[in-house]
Amino acid sequence: MKVRYLVQRVLNMNYKAMLDKISSIHKKTGRSRLSIFRDMQDCAVKYGAGYMDYDLFEMYDLTPEQRDTYLTRGRNNEIVVKYNDKAHMDDFGDKIRFNARFERFLHRDWVSVTGDNREDVLAFLNRHPVFMAKPSKGSCGWGIEKLKVEDYPSLDALYDHLAEKAPLLELEEVIVQHPAVAAIYPGSINTVRMVTIRGKSGKVYLVTAMFRIGNGKFVDNFNSGGMVAPMDPDTGTVIDRALDKQKNLYADHPATGTQIKGFAFPDWDRAKALVTEAAQVIPEVGYVGWDVCFTPDGPCLVEGNQFPGHDIYQLPVHTPDKIGIMPRFRAIEAEESAKSAPR
Repeated sequence: MKVRYLVQRVLNMNYKAMLDKISSIHKKTGRSRLSIFRDMQDCAVKYGAGYMDYDLFEMYDLTPEQRDTYLTRGRNNEIVVKYNDKAHMDDFGDKIRFNARFERFLHRDWVSVTGDNREDVLAFLNRHPVFMAKPSKGSCGWGIEKLKVEDYPSLDALYDHLAEKAPLLELEEVIVQHPAVAAIYPGSINTVRMVTIRGKSGKVYLVTAMFRIGNGKFVDNFNSGGMVAPMDPDTGTVIDRALDKQKNLYADHPATGTQIKGFAFPDWDRAKALVTEAAQVIPEVGYVGWDVCFTPDGPCLVEGNQFPGHDIYQLPVHTPDKIGIMPRFRAIEAEESAKSAPR
């Protein structure tokens, strides 16, 4: 697996970006560029870390023992391959298919725009004067729009606009989030990324949880201007400050002044039960990052990610002990191995 990852990494290498990272690290540390390059290569071989991981996790300041605790891109890819069957991945990658399979967990109205279901779409628009329009495929919140019926001369004109993107578009009722969560930032739906693994035994493990918060936009994605803060997955409490992509830290939200660190999510036990149940729907995809929203009526699913990512869960500012989340995966593997061992 490591050899395959290294070959793919070389093929996809952006050498200019790598050299830029090496120069940046050289300026921070004073180490020679050649030694940094060699250390990068060593981390790639031993830990599956590309140059982006090496820089992001500040691996140049970690001991070998600390480096081995990080979930790198290479290791994350291995976990995806182990738990997620390619034949079922599109049930998560396509939002329309996802909504159909997980409808009982959505708790909101939605409709796909197929190009031949005009009456269904018009009925939805009549019910929801403000709604979300989402590309059926995509990530990081790209392409999502919040639209208002009143901004178009007629429902027919709006339908024609939407039908231009058929059949790769779905419409959703705007979620009303819990007032305690909205108080932190009301301009977006602020979700919790809850990462689960469904072991071969059938048990579902909650690996980690991260609070994702909007900041100036109506999406909360870290790569689209949002912020992330780590949580205690057992209690649903935010345990550190929020961080944005520019590495600014916030104990309180800059737009509202509401406290982030220390916030305890309402209905956390119900959220854990929700993702545990959802993880059993498609057992062939056992490693999932669920985006969960909290409403006045309880938690609901926004989407599921068959590539849960690896970076936001172990950012240096949130890991002062310089220990990543790989030990959590190893503990799950150990428990699963113990369950399957002959008695």
